[in-house]
Amino acid sequence: MSMNDPLGDMLTRIRNAQMRGKSTVRTPASKLRAWVLDVLKAEGYIRGYEQVTTDAGHTELEISLKYFEGAPVIRELARVSKPGRRVYAGAKELPSVRNGLGVSIVSTPKGVMSDAAARNANVGGEVLCTVF
Repeated sequence: MSMNDPLGDMLTRIRNAQMRGKSTVRTPASKLRAWVLDVLKAEGYIRGYEQVTTDAGHTELEISLKYFEGAPVIRELARVSKPGRRVYAGAKELPSVRNGLGVSIVSTPKGVMSDAAARNANVGGEVLCTVF
């Protein structure tokens, strides 16, 4: 069975694991997922991730989740641009999440980056997800 939205699947796995209080979660590996995880790590929402190989030979990303005083650091994780409706924004129209307290992750011609980095680089692109 094929998966229509691999990035949405990863975000859902992270949300579900945090609701259950898990310390790590695994998701199939892809470059886009790794780039989004790089942004989440740089912004301090996850501890990190590493690429592991399963017994069947498939590569997966093992994500170490971050908690503060027993509560997940990520309070809200939402997919913005979906396969059925892509959402694009220019450098000046990039959405601000919770008055700048959260982060929008944007796929730009210069790579996947946070909304603040995209504004500094003066590039727009596809708004992948928002994190708070």
